[in-house]
Amino acid sequence: MQAVDIAIIGGGMVGLALARALADSPLRIAIVEPSPAQSPDLANYSLRVSALSLSSQRLLESLGAWDEIVAQRLAPYHDMQVWERDSFAKIRFQAKQVMLPQIGHIVENEVIRYALWQQVCSQSNVAIIESSVEKLHRGETESWLSFDNDQSLSCKLLVAADGANSWLRQQLDIPLTYWDYQHTAIVATIKTEMPHQNCARQIFSQEGPLAFLPLAEADHCSIVWSVSPDRAAELQALPELEFNRQLSIAFDARLGLCERGGEIAAFPLRMRYARDFAGQGFALIGDAAHTIHPLAGQGVNLGLMDAAALAEDILALQATGKSLSDYANLRHFERWRKSEATQMIASMEFFKRLFGNNLAPLKLVRGLGMNLLDKAEPLKQQAMRRALGLEGDLPRRAKVRSY
Repeated sequence: MQAVDIAIIGGGMVGLALARALADSPLRIAIVEPSPAQSPDLANYSLRVSALSLSSQRLLESLGAWDEIVAQRLAPYHDMQVWERDSFAKIRFQAKQVMLPQIGHIVENEVIRYALWQQVCSQSNVAIIESSVEKLHRGETESWLSFDNDQSLSCKLLVAADGANSWLRQQLDIPLTYWDYQHTAIVATIKTEMPHQNCARQIFSQEGPLAFLPLAEADHCSIVWSVSPDRAAELQALPELEFNRQLSIAFDARLGLCERGGEIAAFPLRMRYARDFAGQGFALIGDAAHTIHPLAGQGVNLGLMDAAALAEDILALQATGKSLSDYANLRHFERWRKSEATQMIASMEFFKRLFGNNLAPLKLVRGLGMNLLDKAEPLKQQAMRRALGLEGDLPRRAKVRSY
C-alpha cells in the first residue's frame, strides 16, 4: 500500500493548483484523476472558458503555468461594458481607470488545466493515480483509499477537488446549502460581424444575463447565455440560422450579426455551499465546496484562491511540525475561505435578484444607481480593485505587488 501525506481527489484546475503550490515541500502527494489532461486543440475553441483575475494570473505565474498558457492561447481584455435592455442603465469599467494594462484574461479551461498538468507532472513529490476511487475508510489520523485498478493508498489529509458533484463530499456525508437559480447557461463560440476590441460585454434582460467574452481572434467570442430551462431547451433545438438571429437580437446587435461556430452546450445553474470546508482529516476546495452563478465570472478565481490558501496553511503546518489531519489545525483555512465564499455568493444573489425584477420603479432605480456608480470614479475603482484581486484577504502568492 502506498502511503502519502496528502491525497487530492480530482485533477482539474483547482486540484492541480494545490499540488503545484506544494512543489517545494517534502510532502508526498497523490492526485487521483482518471482523465489525464490532453493538449488543447488549437484549431477549435473549447466551450468552457474562465475570466481570470489578476490575482489568479499572479498565482499561475508563481506556479510556473502562466508562460505555458500564454504560449497556447488567451485573450486579454481591458474594457467591460454592462447594460440593461430597454433601459438607460449602463456602466463601463476600463483598465486605465485603475492604471492597469488589462482587467483580466479570458482563457479556455482546457488550456489552464493542461498548463498546470504539465507542471505537476514534473514534480518529484507527486504521484498521479489515473483511476477512480472505489472505497474510502477513515481513521482518526489517516484515511485509506482503494481504486478500481486494485491499488490502494493511505493519507493524512484528504482534499476534495472533484467538482460540484463531488464523490468525496458525498462519502464524507457533508450537507449542502443549496438552491436552484432556475437558470440554465447556454455556452457556445460565436463569430461576430464586428471585432470585440478586447472588451467583455454583458446585457441584462428579462430572460437573464448574456455575456460575450472576447477570445484570441478579434471576431470570436465565447457566450454565456443564462435563461430559464425551458428557454434553454428551445434555443438548443433551434436551427443554427434562427439561433444566430435570436442571439443577435438578444445582444442588441452590439457586435453586428452573430454566427455560431460548432457545438452548443447547456449547464443547469445551482448555488451550492458545503456546511464544512474542513474536518478531521479532510478539506474541500473549488466547486466541491461552493458553486455560484456565472454572471460575474468569479467561480474559477474563487476556487484557485481556495487552493492557494490551503497550500499556504499546509506549508505553515508542515514547517512547525503540526498535524495535517487535525481539524483544529484546518480551522483557519475553513474560516478564511468560508468568509470569501459567502461574500461572493451573497453578491451574486444580490445582482441576480436586482436584475430579476422588471417592475418599472425598479428599472428606474437600477438605471439611476448604475449611472451614478459609473460617474462615481472612487467607488467604481474600489469595486474594480476588489473584483480584480488587487484587494481583499488574498493568499500571499496570489497578491499582485506591482500595482
